[in-house]
Order: sequence, then C-alpha cells, then structure tokens
Amino acid sequence: MTSLQGTVAIVTGAGRGLGRAMAEALAEAGAKVAVAARTAEQLDEFVAEQQRAGREALACPTDITDPEAVERMVAATVERFGRVDILVNNSGIVATTALLDQEPDEWDRVIATNLRGVYLATRAVGRHLVAQKSGKVVNIASNFALQGVSHHAAYSASKAGVIAFTRSMAIEWARHGVQVNAIAPGYFATDLNSGLRADGDATDKVLRAIPARRMGEPAEIKPWLLLLAGPESDFMTGEHIVLDGGQTVR
Repeated sequence: MTSLQGTVAIVTGAGRGLGRAMAEALAEAGAKVAVAARTAEQLDEFVAEQQRAGREALACPTDITDPEAVERMVAATVERFGRVDILVNNSGIVATTALLDQEPDEWDRVIATNLRGVYLATRAVGRHLVAQKSGKVVNIASNFALQGVSHHAAYSASKAGVIAFTRSMAIEWARHGVQVNAIAPGYFATDLNSGLRADGDATDKVLRAIPARRMGEPAEIKPWLLLLAGPESDFMTGEHIVLDGGQTVR
C-alpha cells in the first residue's frame, strides 16, 4: 500500500460516504488528516475513530462555499500539523430537477457547492503547495460529467466543470511540482443515493445501465485515491479516472 507517512491531507465532504472512505484511506496510509463538512458530529466521530487507532486527525466544520470558512479550514490544518500536502475536493450535492422546473436558487446551490467550492479550496491550499514545490490535488468529479443525464443538468454541468478545472490547474501548477487529477465515480452505494436504492424499480433501472450490474462499494475508490495522492503519480497530471462499472463506455 502507498505510504503517506509524514504528509498532511485535507478532505472536504468527509462526513460520510465516499468522503469518509477516502479520509480513512489516507489515514490508514499514514497521513494526518483534516476532515471538513458542514456536520460537526460526523467529523468528530471520524477523529475519535482515528485517535483510537493511534492516528492524528482534525475536524474542521466548514461551509465549502464560504471563502472565509475555507481559509479558516486551511489555516487550522497548517496550525495543527505544520503543513498541507494533499487536498481531496469531495464536497458535492445533487439536484434531480427538470431544467424547466429548476429555480435559479437551486442551480446556484449546486454550482456553488460542486464547482465554486473546488475553486475556493484549491486556491487556499494551492498557495501552500506551490510555495513548497510539491503537492497533490484530487478532485472528485462524476461520470455524469461525461454523458447526458436527464434531470441532472446542474449536477452534470458542475462536474464537467470540475474536470475542466482539473486540466487547467494541472497545466498551471505542473512546473511547481504539484499534480492535479480527478476521479469520476459512477453509482456507489452511499448515503447520497440511499433514497434511490430504497426504490427497487429505480435501482433495477440503474443497474441495467451498468455493465457490471452492480454499484461500487466505497472501499473500491481507496486504491485509486492513494495512487493519485502518492508519489507513484508524480508524472501524471490533468487526468481523470472513471470508476463506474463500465457505464460510460456502453
């Protein structure tokens, strides 16, 4: 397994689901991890679990759309651990609304969380990465960025923006020794789609569209995150890895 001993990571949207799994993977690999989300209770649970395992972690309740809150998150991490080496931009929300029924406020909330939040966190952490001439940014996009999906225009547009942002920052920071890559998951069995999975007909429809005929498990994202967060990917930047059981290659 990739060793991240001596490194410090920030994971946004780390309270549950894929964010929690990725924060666990980084901690298990030896990184000191600051976890951010709006729900403090979930973050505190993660920190307590890591402390019981003899690891260091920090809870940073954060509104990822608020520039001042994001700056405080990064400052708290650096104050506690002395540096930051890895940023995982995972915060995201979904809206399943037909465009003609979608109010501007809902569109703005999705874009603010899924794309503006990535910009704010990357800018705040990036100052440290560029200054130290090393670092990793891993942005969590979606396979919805790569295909047309009805009733998901805001979500798909925001995640396509994340992939474009990843490419731009990869070029901008390559000469500073900073790699910026993305993971584009498909359907994973997480709290985010618990409502869908509770509907048997809806679940069957989704699974028929996935050649693997199943959803991913959160643990399956861990090795890919560690690849992009570790030294093995030092010559890889501006790329996105799709994890969706073959859904986008049909």
